[in-house]
Amino acid sequence: MEQESTLTSNKTVAIIGAGPAGCACAKFLQDSCEITLFDKGNFLRTILPTGGGRCNLTHKEDDYMALAKNYPRGEKFLYSVLSRFGTSDTIDFFYDIGIKTYVQEDNRIFPVSNSSKEVKEKLLKSLKCKFAKEEVLKIEKINNCFKIKTNKSSYAFDYVVIASGGHSNYDLINDFGINIITPTQSLVGLTTSEDFSSIAGVSLKNVLFKNKSCYWHDDIIFTHKGISGPLIYKISSIYARKILPFKISLKLINDIDLQTELNNNSKKEIKNLLGAYIPKSLAVYILKTLNIDENLQCHKIDSKKRDAILNQLYNFTFTVTGKVADSEVVTCGGVDLKEINPKTLEAKKQKGLFFCGEVLDIDGFCGGFNLQNCWSTGYVVAESIKKELNY
Repeated sequence: MEQESTLTSNKTVAIIGAGPAGCACAKFLQDSCEITLFDKGNFLRTILPTGGGRCNLTHKEDDYMALAKNYPRGEKFLYSVLSRFGTSDTIDFFYDIGIKTYVQEDNRIFPVSNSSKEVKEKLLKSLKCKFAKEEVLKIEKINNCFKIKTNKSSYAFDYVVIASGGHSNYDLINDFGINIITPTQSLVGLTTSEDFSSIAGVSLKNVLFKNKSCYWHDDIIFTHKGISGPLIYKISSIYARKILPFKISLKLINDIDLQTELNNNSKKEIKNLLGAYIPKSLAVYILKTLNIDENLQCHKIDSKKRDAILNQLYNFTFTVTGKVADSEVVTCGGVDLKEINPKTLEAKKQKGLFFCGEVLDIDGFCGGFNLQNCWSTGYVVAESIKKELNY
């Protein structure tokens, strides 16, 4: 896979981790110095499942501050990064390597091919560096260089870039005294104390969640273990470190004049009336939890029952007991951002050591934000090293 390149410097750079961030950094840096890209597995393998296999490259949002609002961890830190390499830059980057893109109605941006495999193949083909399929075991700073030991050999480099992802072995940087925020799952389905198995598979669109800091409408789906869906992923992200158990309340429908509906449909069974607004099986579940006969005619629903039903529709409350194991798209946690210079992404405690991608304590919502973080931080690291090389 190694390709020849005309370099402007004889300096050497090790990039540890051949995921989206590491490969992007290599691409931006490859004409400036000699690069070795390390990974113990197949290169760029982690991009294959993204976007359901279609590769959601980024999200259409040209205002970098608005874009940064989609990162529960790292918003302000990313201002400098995203202002230098944003959505339009990502589109241009992929166009230059032969990948045309399009924008979905929800502003998610995909390759025209809808193929993560194409993205993997074309990005790897564009790289001009050494590929080392080896596991990095140790990194040391000795005199003016970094010594890297792998399961196969030992090397020396002028610079090191850590791009090993959110599930990485953080022991590699223990010797540098850099604080690590313990990783945990984010963007996951939630387990609940309530048993939703009778309505597993039932979905509901445009559900509202709001608290002091956010106001979201999105979809949910009930599961045998609890509750999931796009809205739940966002909630799991902002509450990634909230102590369990905790309660969540959702507004299932828009405002309804339920008394008028009861009056106008007096002979209709209550489950059928509610079934016009929510899935009937969910209506039956709610009525059962309220000990209201699902077959009761609407004219027999008194004010107490009416208010109880409204409360369930407007404040559907459940208790979160955990996260669905092994379902995470991304992790919350990683290298403490206080340890990193936001303008260069260099470790404050160790000159020549840089970080990019999910290894940092940065994570975004679904919709292309996490890949955008990889492209942008990879670019900034490359530019920082170039600057040191006076390139």
